[in-house]
Formats: sequence, structure tokens, C-alpha cells
Amino acid sequence: MKFNTKTIHGGQEHDPAYGAVMPPIYQTSTYAQTTPGGHNGFEYSRTHNPTRKALENSLASIENGKFGLAFGSGLAAIDAVIKLLKPGDEVISTNDLYGGTYRLFTKIFEDFGIKFHFIGMGNADNVASYVNENTKLIWVETPTNPMMNIIDIKSIAVVSKKHNLLLAVDNTFATPYLQRPLDLGADIVMHSATKYIGGHSDLVMGALIVKDEEIAEKLYFIQNASGAVCGPQDSFLALRGIKTLHIRMQRHCENGAAIAKYLKNHPKIEKVYWPGFGDHPNHDIAKEQMDGFGGMISFVTKGSNYGSAIKIVENLKIFTLAESLGGVESLAGHPASMTHASIPKEEREKTGVVDALIRLSVGIEDVDDLIADLEQAIG
Repeated sequence: MKFNTKTIHGGQEHDPAYGAVMPPIYQTSTYAQTTPGGHNGFEYSRTHNPTRKALENSLASIENGKFGLAFGSGLAAIDAVIKLLKPGDEVISTNDLYGGTYRLFTKIFEDFGIKFHFIGMGNADNVASYVNENTKLIWVETPTNPMMNIIDIKSIAVVSKKHNLLLAVDNTFATPYLQRPLDLGADIVMHSATKYIGGHSDLVMGALIVKDEEIAEKLYFIQNASGAVCGPQDSFLALRGIKTLHIRMQRHCENGAAIAKYLKNHPKIEKVYWPGFGDHPNHDIAKEQMDGFGGMISFVTKGSNYGSAIKIVENLKIFTLAESLGGVESLAGHPASMTHASIPKEEREKTGVVDALIRLSVGIEDVDDLIADLEQAIG
């Protein structure tokens, strides 16, 4: 089954009760049993819920995995992965990553004795140099947030397999429409399903997808024991979002390419970060492991500073100044004061997240209107 068909039919069955084409919203906490332990596969909705299960099956299908798990947020999904570790273990992580992930790693799990190394992953040799006897996990974002760096998943997977490490990839920016990390050697794929998976800025959710049954069983145990699950209403919305993922991502990519090229040719723009440019670091890797370059773009204006960046985002009319990304509507953000504010200034500036940086999540509106909006805001 090809991807565009999987988004609609992958892992799905008509509801057995009445043949509903869309999985119903099973808004229930518990299920009748004929005898203690005698039930139809569902006993309590923290553990299993039919609507959530339909979503998890769909997630597994579109990522070419075998097991899907849905959580109450992307950070809850990441939290579950780190709970596979124990005090004394070490993690090698991308240094340019979502501020909430950095906060979770440094402010929560470091206090439990887990050590994190935040490094550039432009080449696998640098990653390998940080591996020691305590290393248990490599955490990758690609493209990274917000600098759009590209990391070679296949090469990192060679390192992880050689040293018997887990490799987890945050696939939020690319989505399985553009990139399927499990096929490239990753063990765990993570999504903030709040973003492109849901696609309509109306839910908060996280997801994990794996192929290995042993890893899946450990994560299912953590999901149930810790209880950070999503509800049936959000599960229904996310499943509905997946059914249009392929056509939304096609437009995100088309609009993203047009706006990236417009910004690169703009006389007032100093630098545009988008992996589709031939001079982008690891552009060749992006072409190899991705089926397109997505709708996320970051840029800095010439001679720009904090004040001028703020003026631009405040002057936008169609782009909305807001947290998050991946919805049908175009959003603009100022990473230094919004999504990455939890990262110390000196640390974020090492990766390029300067006060003048603006991040765009290009939506599916008419691209001429979006370009006109940028034109009037930049001036």
C-alpha cells in the first residue's frame, strides 16, 4: 500500500459494532466485563481505548512501523523514551533542538542522574567520539528546530548499531510524508502530533512508533504506568488529520519552496535556513533521505537585531505570531523569546539561534498572499 493510501486506510478497520467508516469517539473510561478479566480487549481507557488504538495503528502504518503509541503531548512521548534509561546512563543529543526537549533533559532528567551531551551531528564521526560505556541513547532531530540542520540518519544508525545503542529520531518537522526514520535504521520515531500530524492547530498530542516488539512492550508499560495518554476526542481529531496529511504536506512543501526562494532573493535578507538550497549544509543528505524539503523556514534580515525582528513579526497580517507549527495556517515565531527561551542565551547562540532569527511555519494559503504579507512586514 502506497503512502497516500496508507494515510486513509493504513491500519484501519470499519467499526465492528455498526460498520462506521470513521472510528467512533469512544468517550468512556471503563468497559463492561462478563467475568473478572473477561472483556473484549478493553478494560480501562488509560490502558486502551478503541479510538486511540485506531490512531496508534494508523501512526504505525504511515511510519512503516509495527507499534504505535499516542500520548498527551510530544513532551510526554519524549518523557517515556527517557524513562527507558536509569541513573548513570548517558544520552548523545542534537545540540540544535526544540527548547522544550532541552528543558526536559536538563531540568528534569539530569536531576535523576542521566547525563546529556548536546553536540553537532553534521557528521557521524563526531557522534561516535562521544560514545562511552554509559551511553545508551542517541537523540536526533532532523531537520532541526529552528536552524533546519540535516542529520544523516543512516550514518548515525551505523554508530548506534555498532555500540548497541537506541536511536530515537524526532520526525516532527519532516513527517512520514517526507522521511521515514525506521527505514533508515532508527529504533524509535517521535512526533509532536500537535503539529503536522493533527495539522489544524486544534489538539495537543505526542506519538512514538517502533518496529521492535521488546522496545514496544517497555514503552507500552511506561505509557500505561505513567498515564500520560491522550483522550478519545483528540485521538479522533488526529486520525482525521492523518487522512489529509499527504495533500497538506504537498502544499506546505510547494509554498515553502516558493517563500524560501523569495526570501533568499530579497535585498534585506541576510540568511535563509531551508534544506532545499544547494548550499545548505548536508543538502545532499536531505535529498537522499527526504522526499521534499518541507514548509519550515528560518531567516535573519541584514543588520537585524532583536527590535527589528520583533517589528517584522508584529507587522505580519496573514502569518500569525504564535507558538507551534504545522497547521494549515501560516505561523511566525521568534525562537529566542518563544520556543527556545528555556535554552540559555549563550547555548542557543552557539547553534545560531540569535535574537534576530525568525521562524516561519508556511501554511497552505495562496502563496502570493503569503509573499505579499512578508513584503509589507519586512518593508
